[in-house]
Amino acid sequence: MTDLQTRPGAVGSSTGARAVRPGLLLALVLCGQFMAILDVSIVNVAVPTIRTDLHASGAALQLVIAGYTIAYAVLLITGARLGARHGYSRLFQIGLAGFTAASLACGLAPATGWLIAFRLLQGAGSALMVPQVMSLLQRTFTGAARTRALGLYSAVIAGGMAIGQVLGGVLVGADLFGTGWRPVFLVNVPIGLALLAAGARLLPNLPGDRNRGFDVPGLVVLGAALGLLVVPLVLGRELGWPAWGWAMLAASAALFALFVVVERRIARRGGQPLISGRVLRAPSLRPAALSLFMIMAAFAGFLFAFALHQQAGLGHEALRAGLCSVPVALGFGLSSLHWHRLPARLHGVLPVLAAALLAPGYLLLGVVLRDGADIGAPALTLTAVLGLIAGCAYSPLFARALAGVDPVDAADASGVMVTVVQLGQVIGVAVLGSVFLGGVDLPAPPGESGHALLVTTAAIAAAVAVAAVAAGRIRRPARG
Repeated sequence: MTDLQTRPGAVGSSTGARAVRPGLLLALVLCGQFMAILDVSIVNVAVPTIRTDLHASGAALQLVIAGYTIAYAVLLITGARLGARHGYSRLFQIGLAGFTAASLACGLAPATGWLIAFRLLQGAGSALMVPQVMSLLQRTFTGAARTRALGLYSAVIAGGMAIGQVLGGVLVGADLFGTGWRPVFLVNVPIGLALLAAGARLLPNLPGDRNRGFDVPGLVVLGAALGLLVVPLVLGRELGWPAWGWAMLAASAALFALFVVVERRIARRGGQPLISGRVLRAPSLRPAALSLFMIMAAFAGFLFAFALHQQAGLGHEALRAGLCSVPVALGFGLSSLHWHRLPARLHGVLPVLAAALLAPGYLLLGVVLRDGADIGAPALTLTAVLGLIAGCAYSPLFARALAGVDPVDAADASGVMVTVVQLGQVIGVAVLGSVFLGGVDLPAPPGESGHALLVTTAAIAAAVAVAAVAAGRIRRPARG
């Protein structure tokens, strides 16, 4: 088997409309992925200046932050199906163009309401673009090349989450030309335009299947279910968990059940459901998805609680708090890239072993910081080790989840897995953030904040223990 698949329009194909160098294609799509991940966190440090400049209320600011994530999470699977139907490269370009235009609009927004609306559009653009990244990787790379590509994909996810806070702090602190918070959005515009120009030349010609059905009932029900789930999880903590939030969560559970019924009915009638049964029956996909969900919930929840502890407990500036998140992100990225260099006999057990080590590791970090000690070299070293271990779980799990998926289902599988990862991050921040904030009233003395962080790391340890159990149910890859 070669490292690059050769099919019409694929990288390395001699029969496609264009032949491109795989390194350039990989850089292009991962830059788009990086921008989408970056915009989840880059806005956080700009909140104080947005509040002052636009006279925004607390609820409005929460929607500025969360609106992007809500639209992004709800529409990811829709974006994957549109890519399969109309072409992955085309949808990547459309999503990137929408994201870039919405970023410009956010940077020029005259009032809070406009900014919220443009953030929703920005999230929708990301939801069209991001699933195509995984589909393009699945369709154009195989063998060792796919392993490297998936490792870089994982590193981009970790790097974007951590670098967003650092870059946001730098841009807001610089106050370029007196523009305050606006560069955190405008920085996407020149990068997006450059990627659009490069994409017109580099993206392979992978036409979509226009005969593939578009499951409108399933799309509507799933979109509503995801929306009813994500909105209260994102906004509930800030608003004190109102009754309407619990009602939305209950309605979400009912709609997820209805979605299963709708999809089975469409399949029985010979239609094409939004999520094919073949995808869900693919070997290892479901246990790997559960394990990934818990690991990303733990990772995102830790970054959120760790940043809150530093800023509202230890009094760190946002930029310093962001910089203290760099070691865990670097560790995650490095191990995501190089886990396959470990002895081959470890590859089959690596997800289980890594997830099992994460549980005591997170708990140990909580013990180290429980008394409100400053973040010194020992704590930062431990976070880097935790990042290394998390990456050794994440990348093999992602590869294992997609390994048994037929290439024709790559778009659907990538949409499912990216949605799982995104929902894991959203729910991790919501649930684990609530655990931390439920244990302390911020701002607080360092010791009280440290104790809340210890309780939170105990909850994180429980989450990754579940991930280890799920990873243990994954079918081992055959040797040979």
